[in-house]
Amino acid sequence: MIATIIIVVALTLEGVSSVPEADKISTLPGQPPVKFVQYSGYITVDEQQQRAMFYYFAEAEDDPASKPLVLWLAGGPACSSVGLGAFEEHGPFKPGDNNVLLKNDYSWNKEANMLYLESTAGVGFSYSTNTSFYDLVNDEITARDNLAFLQRWFTEFPEYSNKDFFIAGSSYAGHYVPQLSQLIVETKTKFNLKGIAIGNPLLEFNTDANSRAEFLWSHGLISDATYELFTRACNYSTIFRITRIQNRNLSGVCARVNKLVSTEVNKYTDTFDVTLDVCLSSVDQQAYALNPMVQQKTEKIDVCVEDKTTTYLNRKEVQKALHAKLVGVTKWSSCSEVVHYDYENFEIPTIPILGSLVKSGIRVLVYSGDQDSVVPLLSSRSLVNGLAKELGLNTTVAYRAWFEGKQVAGWTQVYGDILSYATIRGASHSPPLTQPERSLVLFKAFLEGKPLPTII
Repeated sequence: MIATIIIVVALTLEGVSSVPEADKISTLPGQPPVKFVQYSGYITVDEQQQRAMFYYFAEAEDDPASKPLVLWLAGGPACSSVGLGAFEEHGPFKPGDNNVLLKNDYSWNKEANMLYLESTAGVGFSYSTNTSFYDLVNDEITARDNLAFLQRWFTEFPEYSNKDFFIAGSSYAGHYVPQLSQLIVETKTKFNLKGIAIGNPLLEFNTDANSRAEFLWSHGLISDATYELFTRACNYSTIFRITRIQNRNLSGVCARVNKLVSTEVNKYTDTFDVTLDVCLSSVDQQAYALNPMVQQKTEKIDVCVEDKTTTYLNRKEVQKALHAKLVGVTKWSSCSEVVHYDYENFEIPTIPILGSLVKSGIRVLVYSGDQDSVVPLLSSRSLVNGLAKELGLNTTVAYRAWFEGKQVAGWTQVYGDILSYATIRGASHSPPLTQPERSLVLFKAFLEGKPLPTII
């Protein structure tokens, strides 16, 4: 857990009557006309080190005064909330062909005022002029800077300070979101925090990492023989520790297992969604000539949206419209190429933090795109179930299917009306990308504190 860090930042609202006009976006290049207001810019969290964090804020489409505020944190670690969250998943626009922005019919700002934060400095457009900071980044620093950002952001947007406030994120945000929320509770910061939602989150490293083998095998991506080796001889958590945490090369049986898994899964399979086609510009282009049946676009899903986002956010006129700048890097990237995150932090379990948040009365939702092999539903479901038992929470909604329209959209279980788990059927590691309608239904129910719908 993160040590309690007391951050003294003045929250005086006197004399602050409106949002900063300098951060207001008139329009984004290629953007369709909209009625809601957008802001983006920088909040400095460390004047001495000139550490500034970049945000993008899209007010709710209709009646923003009545809608809650949601902070979105991407995972990675060190990946962009603006790029991955706002422009690829659930923001108001998605980049199309020829640098045109397309209206996202399932944007989450239909239900909330959405705040996307590039966390930490060195990620996306966020920066520090002291680049030695990039070698120090860990979970504790990230939580501290995120809290400092929020405190200062609320002084500039005081009309949002009393709103129902939620924090959400995915992947490694299974660390970011609970740790920030814990820090808010421990420091008694006066935010109206109502709940958190984390998708395909890293919660307990061994459980999450080692559930990959069963998921890959059960979906036919690896053989029986490889599955047995992957579980008994050298599991994924061991491979990760050697290659990432210890920064050593694999040898012996672990090298053999890793090669077998890589060969059988192969680079033309998207491990974030094992049923989804890949973007051919992101892998070996020769594959298209070898296999003309490979598709660049699945129905309604643009599998090249990451490439298009990178192209769009690197346009000078786009950066100018966003009030963004590149500091210490030559280009914007979806995941930082300069931050050297402390991979030992992967070993920090955040399940106990979820337990403490539940005890504090904060609603917790864990959800999984069920086609993700990176953090499979198998681990998330078992970890939430185990936490509910540990907390002595009774099941208030038995495991059941939930619906979007007349189709099964996933499965859910609720404990004590405060801790819940849900799958999103047919969804990837980033559910709003591959199942936007179902993800929006889940998001709306979470904000309203209502059960996921049953069939009518």
